[in-house]
Amino acid sequence: MEEKFWKDHCMLLNKDEENELEIFGYKTQRCRKALCITGYILSCGALLLLFYWKPEWDVWANCIPCSLEEADIVLLRTTDEFQRYTWKKVTWIDLSALALPDGSTSECPLVADKDSVINRAVKKPQLKVRCIQVQKIRYIWDFSIKQFKKVGSLEDSNTCYSIHHKFGAGLTREEQKIRQLVCGPNAIEVEIRPIWKLLFKEILNPFYVFQAFTLTLWLSQGYTEYSVAIIVLSIISVGLTVYDLRQQSTKLHDLVEEHNKVQVTVCVKSEGCKELESRYLVPGDVFLLDGKKLSLPCDAILIDGSCVVNEGMLTGESIPVTKTPLPLTESPMPWKTHSMEDYRRHVLFCGTEVIQVKLTGRGPVRAVVLQTGFNTAKGDLVRSILYPKPMNFQLYRDAFKFIIGLSAIGVLGLIYTVCVFTYHQTGTLTEDGLDLWGVLPSEGSWFQKIHKFPSSTPLPWGPVCGVMASCHSLVVLDKKIQGDPLDLKMFEGTHWEIEESNMSQDGAGALHTCIVRPGPKASSAPVEGIAILHQFPFSSGLQRMSVVSQKIGEEQYDLYMKGAPEIVSSLCRQETVPADFLKELKMYTSQGFRVIALAHKVLSLGKDVDVSDLEREKAESELVFLGLLVMENRLKQETKPVLQELAAARIRSVMVTGDNLQTAVTVARSAEMIPRSSKVIIIEASEPEGSAPASIAWQLAEDSKASTAAAPVCANAQEKINLDGESCSYHFAMNGKSYQVLIKHFYSLLPKILVNATVFARMSPGQKSSLVEELQKLNYYVGMCGDGANDCGALKMAHAGISLSEQEASVASPFTSQIPNIQCVPELIREGRAALVSSFAVVKYLTLYGLIQFVGTALLFWQLQIFGNHQYLIQDVVITLLVCLTMSLTEAYPKLAPYRPPGQLISPPLLLSVVLNVYFTVTMQTCGFLLVKQQPWYVALASQRHCSLGNQTVLATSPKGNGTSSAQSTVLSYEDTTLWPLTTINCIIVAFVFSKGKPFRKPIYTNCE
Repeated sequence: MEEKFWKDHCMLLNKDEENELEIFGYKTQRCRKALCITGYILSCGALLLLFYWKPEWDVWANCIPCSLEEADIVLLRTTDEFQRYTWKKVTWIDLSALALPDGSTSECPLVADKDSVINRAVKKPQLKVRCIQVQKIRYIWDFSIKQFKKVGSLEDSNTCYSIHHKFGAGLTREEQKIRQLVCGPNAIEVEIRPIWKLLFKEILNPFYVFQAFTLTLWLSQGYTEYSVAIIVLSIISVGLTVYDLRQQSTKLHDLVEEHNKVQVTVCVKSEGCKELESRYLVPGDVFLLDGKKLSLPCDAILIDGSCVVNEGMLTGESIPVTKTPLPLTESPMPWKTHSMEDYRRHVLFCGTEVIQVKLTGRGPVRAVVLQTGFNTAKGDLVRSILYPKPMNFQLYRDAFKFIIGLSAIGVLGLIYTVCVFTYHQTGTLTEDGLDLWGVLPSEGSWFQKIHKFPSSTPLPWGPVCGVMASCHSLVVLDKKIQGDPLDLKMFEGTHWEIEESNMSQDGAGALHTCIVRPGPKASSAPVEGIAILHQFPFSSGLQRMSVVSQKIGEEQYDLYMKGAPEIVSSLCRQETVPADFLKELKMYTSQGFRVIALAHKVLSLGKDVDVSDLEREKAESELVFLGLLVMENRLKQETKPVLQELAAARIRSVMVTGDNLQTAVTVARSAEMIPRSSKVIIIEASEPEGSAPASIAWQLAEDSKASTAAAPVCANAQEKINLDGESCSYHFAMNGKSYQVLIKHFYSLLPKILVNATVFARMSPGQKSSLVEELQKLNYYVGMCGDGANDCGALKMAHAGISLSEQEASVASPFTSQIPNIQCVPELIREGRAALVSSFAVVKYLTLYGLIQFVGTALLFWQLQIFGNHQYLIQDVVITLLVCLTMSLTEAYPKLAPYRPPGQLISPPLLLSVVLNVYFTVTMQTCGFLLVKQQPWYVALASQRHCSLGNQTVLATSPKGNGTSSAQSTVLSYEDTTLWPLTTINCIIVAFVFSKGKPFRKPIYTNCE
């Protein structure tokens, strides 16, 4: 019974996702509510403040546990190590006011899509929907499975066919209204938070509440000037923080607001098309792309036609990307599974810009709304800013323990002062572009003479010239050819020209074509030009792209392909692949060249065929191998010195790339990431096949001085390989496929491999993120430097992500470099180390400053005395504030040290320095306190009753008792007069002691430079 109750009371929200949450059901109880209100009044709001800091206590005090189905309050807890709580109120959406179709109150579905969660969430006959809103996302209660489910997107279970069939004609007006009410507006709304809200949130911070408490005590003791100074500083601090938060809120609001009011043409079922403001779009709507530049207001699936978009907002690269329609196939698999990793090529993402549309024979370019509001790609990006994932830095945990320790000392001091009074009364290594080095044509299953670039003779006409001129995704925008840099270099090597896309007629109707023609410098060709009719775009999963083209004036259709050599060769007829293919490929990749294979096929199609209906798998088969395109990617001149500097500082550098493994290993050797004296072990892991289990092959790569024709040597049992420690003379290299097999089948071996792995090639974006996470599990502090294209996930996952792109994708990383090379990496490490050392120095100084005052105050309390108001004011404001401000001004030391600064606040070196300084403080002040009493001119206070807490003089008499002096003394207290200069000098000494320069910071005297 108890197990069933717990199952109904607690569930997972967003299971297995990054934002996974535990959700608990609670019901408000009136008697508990009344008791809590009484507590608020009796505690003068202190209990309410405690509940503000601890929302889980608020729920536990006011409510009783119940099933989620009965709950009116839900308590949410993150499943990460921080276990943060928040609570939300369950609300109801009333659909009864809508003009619903007949039968809505019966068992008939409310929306046409029977699989939609909306049908299962409506409570009948009341026509109400239970919902909660968590981090800008709406969840509704599914009565059939008794769980909260996310709304605002189409169900992932939809197949390619069902998306075309269910939503191709659009939604009815009634269904649009239902979805608008349940899913909410299609808008990424970021509120400009009112100043009073920001102010209240800031002053309710525990630090300022504690500050208010101490100010109350100081004012009650008459420390007016000191209290006023602290109040002024606190007001300035709060004001600056509120101003900064307000500015950030305004900037983010302005960034997203302009995309919330875009006019789109929406298709309504049985009513035709109409203009609509984008905030009224709902999942399942169909809208038209009419060729005008449009900033997409939602995520959408392209179902008809194709278009070119700029995904700079997501990828960081303003390179046009071609989107193709979702195939109309009756596959039973969900549409994302059917498209495998490349489903993104059918998806138009919110915030990206449509710069060109390409019509097909079916009519206008149409797209189905996939996700709206904060469910979209842009919405997810904005949510990551609004609700950042907290970093688990050791410093925060140590600081908390440190404060608890100091608080314990303070409590002891409080007990001491009370007792005495009773008795006596705080990414990227190589150049951005590739250079065309040469093309190695193949004919009759043999490689021919290489044609190098640049050359005095143009590339001769032939299939190789045809594939280089047509197999690309280049577009003409504003009379300028734009696209992938690799495509651009390849096309420029042919000296052909590209015309702006235009419309042509074929048997199926209107067709958008791109035409390329020989330029004045091109070799003579027997063709007027080539029309590119259809494109199978490049995908990281398939590692290839191809186009269907037709020579102008001819009826023959050609398919041209380029891609990874291993993939392209496997799709070609084996009799057309040269016997020495692998040898030639290895020769070029081992020299650091990037190699792309080319292939061609004559398509046997009818006269009036619609080429957009071709099946990719069938078309891309039985090709003729044409040769290898060799491209050179030079190291940036800054790369080698930076990597040498990092190596000298004993900081590991690891290469993660999408390139060929041999090319990556060569680049790593050229950049000296792998020393020339070290050997490289290539790991080749294989998935289980039939009865054969998963396996790993360890293969020694060829030495750089060895002949390229030499066969690789396998590491055998006779040659011992030491896998312990980082000073290993071996470096592991592997591709993404092998890495995935290791994760899946040899996970226990992974840590030992990662400690010595240097090169990871052919890695997908997901694998890059996984690698960062696995390195973090080995207690590495991981920095990631990428160009923002496929690295967004890894940049977010790393402790310090550096984006080399200045586009909006830089939001994915904590740091953005203005310089597009890795020079920023050592600079960031230097500044980070200096900042850490400065932070520790300030913490140690403030700790010692507090303990110095604590010792002095404790000694004075023994005589029922205390420092004066002005004395506190001088120490706190004039000395301590200036020291803290100037201590952090010291710049980073220009040379990276071969070791890290202490990373823990509670560590033996730090505690030892604090303890020794405390011992010095106690000794110095105690000696001064005792020695002053031994002086012949020492006079004690006449009476504790005349002891002033302010700055007036008091009467004093001689301790000798001879009555020779009853004159008014100008010295308030000899103990105070002795201890205050000692504590002040001690604070200054400690400031210099903790302002150590080399090896992480410059000397302190450089602050004035």
